[in-house]
Amino acid sequence: MDFLFLGIIIFLFFLAVFDLWVGVSNDAVNFLTSAVGSKAAPFKRVIIVAAAGVFIGAAMSNGMMDIARHGIFNPANLSFYDVIAIFMAAMVTDIIILDIFNSLGMPTSTTVSLVFELLGASFVVALFKTTAPDSTLQMGDLLNTEKALSVIIGIFLSVAIAFVFGTIVQFLSRLVFTFEYKSRLKWKVGLFGGVACTAIIYFMLLKGIKDLTIMTPEVKAWVDNNTTFILLGSLVVFTLIMQTLHWCRVNVFKVVVMLGTFSLAMAFAGNDLVNFIGVPLTAFASYQDYTAVGGGNPHDFMMVSLLGSARTPLYFLIGAGMIMVLSLATSKKARQVTQTTVGLSSKTQGDEMFGSSRLGRSLVRATLNASSWVSEHTPDSIRHWVNRRMDNTVTQEEDGAAFDLVRGALNLMLASVLIAVGTSMKLPLSTTFVTFMVAMGTSLADRAWGRESAVFRITGVISVIGGWFITAGVAFIGAGLMVCLMHMGGLAMMLVGGVVAIALLIRSNIRFQNKEKDAPSETLFQTILTTQPTEAWPLLKIYINEKQKMFLNFAAECFSDITEGFIKEKRKLLFRSEKALMTEKNVLKGQRRKLTLCMRRVTPEIAMEKRTWFHLSNNMAMSMTYNLRRINEACKEHVDNNFRPLPEEFHNTFLSLCNDIKDVIVASEAAIDDSHPEIIDKLRTRCNEIKDELSFHIRGIYELLQQGDTDNMAVTYVYLNILQESQEFVTSLRKMLRASGKLNLAPSTYRSFSHNESIPA
Repeated sequence: MDFLFLGIIIFLFFLAVFDLWVGVSNDAVNFLTSAVGSKAAPFKRVIIVAAAGVFIGAAMSNGMMDIARHGIFNPANLSFYDVIAIFMAAMVTDIIILDIFNSLGMPTSTTVSLVFELLGASFVVALFKTTAPDSTLQMGDLLNTEKALSVIIGIFLSVAIAFVFGTIVQFLSRLVFTFEYKSRLKWKVGLFGGVACTAIIYFMLLKGIKDLTIMTPEVKAWVDNNTTFILLGSLVVFTLIMQTLHWCRVNVFKVVVMLGTFSLAMAFAGNDLVNFIGVPLTAFASYQDYTAVGGGNPHDFMMVSLLGSARTPLYFLIGAGMIMVLSLATSKKARQVTQTTVGLSSKTQGDEMFGSSRLGRSLVRATLNASSWVSEHTPDSIRHWVNRRMDNTVTQEEDGAAFDLVRGALNLMLASVLIAVGTSMKLPLSTTFVTFMVAMGTSLADRAWGRESAVFRITGVISVIGGWFITAGVAFIGAGLMVCLMHMGGLAMMLVGGVVAIALLIRSNIRFQNKEKDAPSETLFQTILTTQPTEAWPLLKIYINEKQKMFLNFAAECFSDITEGFIKEKRKLLFRSEKALMTEKNVLKGQRRKLTLCMRRVTPEIAMEKRTWFHLSNNMAMSMTYNLRRINEACKEHVDNNFRPLPEEFHNTFLSLCNDIKDVIVASEAAIDDSHPEIIDKLRTRCNEIKDELSFHIRGIYELLQQGDTDNMAVTYVYLNILQESQEFVTSLRKMLRASGKLNLAPSTYRSFSHNESIPA
């Protein structure tokens, strides 16, 4: 039986390596966003600095291993089998949650999931123990309730504390530096850099270095006794260094951003490493203790040894750090930095990735009312002074940056400090949400959320936090159910859970590869936003053509499904089309925002010439979607009520019309990239011919209705609706073809007119 447990331990290490690779790839945005968003340095340089921080932070994470050993449960009253079941259930559940949340596109947190998985599994095992007939144990004897409660409260409070601190510190810093900070530095920048560097040194080195396995008690004692002296010395030295750098025309804020990137990457590795290797290392230590006494019954060997602190060998930590660095340097996910935090923090209204919610609207309304009340009760002199210092109409961010270096520096410094405090207190804070909430707080203080974007930004924050709560609940319940199955099913059920986890890993990898097919389009979008105006239009034309072809392909498939579902009375096709059309509506709204952003990057001359056709193309796509929704709604209601099917005498005519419409859609998709106007003209002529055919058949249906055939009245009305909406659909397609032809033509010489000139008709 011992070799089966050894296989489980090896499997746990395999999952840990996977978590290390994927976790760093997904969470790299936590410590890259501020540096990339503020354009503090080239991306490769940012990656090198972050990789160094990750590697050093991994070596400082030894103290966090105690959470998995005895932070959630009391191992003295748990057997070796109980502990292995808890760890196996937690890791398998973690893989399942990662697969489900990735499939749904919902945010999640590795820290939150692991803590609540351990808590849920431990709680169920405690129930089995306390309800046993001959048991004298209480729940408090099995669960480390005090420590578990402090861990949970630490995670909960970290979100609120990060947002509040981010708002207050950014507000005070902006009052000091203003948005025109480059002309107001003088002596301020040296002190700011000194304080920032001192905070990083204290929290990231003095706190983190205590957990290094190579530290001797003498060195630790010296650090404790001389902390104040070290801090004061660091403040003076770094202040002088930063002031000297400023006099040498070095941008101190860029230096602080890079130091902050290093410190936050180190905090991420030091705090989140427990999520990836804490469980398998504890399981391995338990197996070593179990085999050291010769094995035996795994249900009788109690894990008293886990009460001691973890002393993880340095080579394990270095190996984990190397895997994390390799993932950061080579992963495509890490290179394609997500725009979620940047988009929600940007000072301009841009591609809002989240919609509007009732709670978001209520919070915006309440905030506006509170702001008006504060403004009314604030003295005029103070209000004018604050407004003058907080005037964001003139900013000095780098070219193409989403925010300036002042905010970028504070984002990194505050997040790294808060995470380092949690690490030093052995609290597994969620670096994902601490970083995210700090960025949200600083953007709020910077007045980056305007009236037109606030509801979308707040909805985004609510969505992320909501995903955090869902993660906690699902992790607790899922791990509890999983350990229940393993406790009753024995080693066989553990092996089944391992097989399920491997299958889900393979499926997740396949899905990610499929998602990468859409990556070139999004990469092109980001390229357009950062390119020069003179080079933007050729790229934007390619982007518009890709989106138009994707929509026409969708329209052809959806039209085919609806007509087939109506004729053959297939309810599933009609219900599937309804969901697809609702999704496509949101997709088109998002594309319109993205394309509008891209159009702003085009030179004014080309923009004035192409803007009308650009908006006409978008409007026609939305109109065609509405036509399909109205057709599908009538067909779905008719088929769902089991009314009479379409009479046989209409089948041939209807199928012929449907094929004509699908053929012209497919031909239009193929002709989108073609700039020859004669091809577009032929397709538009074909649309007119189809419209005439539809008009002819519509008149025939009116004549049948006039005759009053009551048996087929319901299906005749549905058929009439399909023909009329199809006619409108073809009309919109004809207009889209015209707009596409105009967009694909080379821009003509365009001269803008002054206000005193008359524009010719």
